[in-house]
Formats: sequence, C-alpha cells, structure tokens
Amino acid sequence: MKAWVAKMTEEHLDEDAIRRAGEILKDGGLVAFPTETVYGLGGNALDAEASRKIYAAKGRPSDNPLIVHIARMEDLEIVARNIPDNARKLAQECWPGPLTMILEKTEVVPLATTGGLNTVAVRFPRNRIAQALIQSAGDFVAAPSANTSGRPSPTTAAHVIEDLGDRIDCILDGGMVEIGLESTIVDFTEKTPMILRPGYLNRERLEQILGTVKVDPGILAEEPAVRPKAPGMRYKHYAPKADLTIVEGPEEKVVQKIRELAEEQIARGLTVGIICTDETRRKYSAGDVKSIGARSEEASIARHLYGILREFDGDHVDVIYSEAFDTPKMGQAIMNRLLKAAGHKLIEA
Repeated sequence: MKAWVAKMTEEHLDEDAIRRAGEILKDGGLVAFPTETVYGLGGNALDAEASRKIYAAKGRPSDNPLIVHIARMEDLEIVARNIPDNARKLAQECWPGPLTMILEKTEVVPLATTGGLNTVAVRFPRNRIAQALIQSAGDFVAAPSANTSGRPSPTTAAHVIEDLGDRIDCILDGGMVEIGLESTIVDFTEKTPMILRPGYLNRERLEQILGTVKVDPGILAEEPAVRPKAPGMRYKHYAPKADLTIVEGPEEKVVQKIRELAEEQIARGLTVGIICTDETRRKYSAGDVKSIGARSEEASIARHLYGILREFDGDHVDVIYSEAFDTPKMGQAIMNRLLKAAGHKLIEA
C-alpha cells in the first residue's frame, strides 16, 4: 500500500483532501500531517486500535505515550480532568503553539494511547493544516512524529515518505515545517511544573508565565545517566545511521579537533561527515561538510538539524562530527536532540 499524498499550504488548504483524510482517521486509518514543529503520524486518539496501528507503523515501544492533538481550547476538558489553574494559564498564553502539557486523563482516552499511564499528553498545534485535519477527524488526533522509531524526526513530507510511505494511508504535504524540533513538554501532575522535554518554549519563557519551573534532571546533558521521567525520552532518538560525535569548546579548538578527527578517519578509509555553521564552513577542507546555518540564527539551526542528519544517511557516511550549538533561546533543546542522536558521545576540545 502506498500512501496518497496531497500538497497544500496553510494559506491555501485543500479542503477536499482534508475531508478525505479526516474520514480515513475516523475509519481507524493513519494520516501524516505537518505541524509547526515536525510532521506527525495521526490516528484517532480515542480509538485504542488506531493507537496500536501507530505503534506498529513506527516500530515504537507501546509504553511510549502518544500526544493527543486538539484544535479547540474547550476540547481539553474532554480528555483531561483536575486541570490546575497554572496549566490553564499556560494554555491561554502558549496555545495554539509548540507546547504539550501532561495532565490527568479522563476515561474517554484509552490506555493504548497513553502508553498505559493514567495521564495524557495534550497539544494544540498552530499549523492551520493540522488544525483543519483535527477538526475534520472528530477533534482528537493522537500523533507522535511521523518517522520510523529512533530515526531523525521528519521536517518535510519527503522524510515521511522515506520512512512510512508504504505503511500508512495518507500524507498531507504542507512543505517544510516552521520550527523543526518537537514541542516543549511540561508536566502538571506535580505541585511544581516540570519540563520533561525542552523545545522552542524555553524555561525562561515558561517561568515568565508560571513562576518556578523545574527541569527533569534526566534530560540535562551533564546528567545523561539519570533516567528521564518521560518514557519517550528514555529511548534512542533522532539517530543517523553513521556514528555521531559532538565536539564542544572554544570555536577554534573545536574546528581544529574536528579536522584532526576527520583526517584520522579518512586515513583509515572511512567517509566523514561534518556538521558546522556558516561561520566555520570554510575552515574545513576535508570530508562531507554541511552547514546547519548561521550560529546567530538559532531558528535555522533547529529547523535544519534533522534534515542534515538524514542527508548524511543518503550520502552513506561512516562517521559524523558535529560542532556543539549552545544557542541562547533553543540551545538546550537543540543539544538535547543532538546528544540523543549521538548516544551522548561528547568530546571537549
């Protein structure tokens, strides 16, 4: 079975394709669609069998909860209960947008969707294609990223086709996504809100709205051995096929170290990939060198990270060396994804 693909933009929705895709979801099928973060693989969130299909298509562990996507603020009350006031406050400030909240679930959400937990992850995306599909499908769409489990998340429909094109029913192609990293996850089941996955909305922004916010120590780069609270963060993610190592430190020392490592591997007959920035691109003379964008434009770095990792797969490189990207706003999120892709292999230059 090959998925049928419908191209559209947020400004010019293909209403017929969205209606057809909505019917597929209502009938228990699977539809990939763009959000502002990454492409999602959607199924009916209130249908246990549809959720099981998502796990099977991705090869995803069934204890890794799916995020329930809504497209109306009032629908939060249907899937979540005992919602604290600070969660409502954050929703009012940041929804629709790249925010997922962990709350106590209601009985309408099957345990197959929540990975067996009595909590539910809920998000209201701001992408208009996503919103239209959710409404067409009956208002509740469970959707993890639309990639094979463990692979770099998809930021274009081509990535979805590459991983899942013969496993799902439909792909809504809305072009390249806006942000390129998954949503920030905030857990409201404890007294103090806790970030379980860093994303576009950083701790500083959340604390402006909520006051004190904790960060799960399991997601911090300096504590890779600590088990993360969120089940999905315990698994290997975002990984290219080649062995990836990150090099951090002062720019000149990082460049020098990566050049030395690349030369050693090339001398051994291996093909080397290098992830750098526009500022350092010309300092590398050997290897398959790819710039992720200007270091001063962290949105570009986030948006292109997964695509570059996938490009190296297509180039069949054996090893990859990447500069570190501790940027001001999204640095923790970028480094979280990069470190997981590298299996926490980090060299200090």
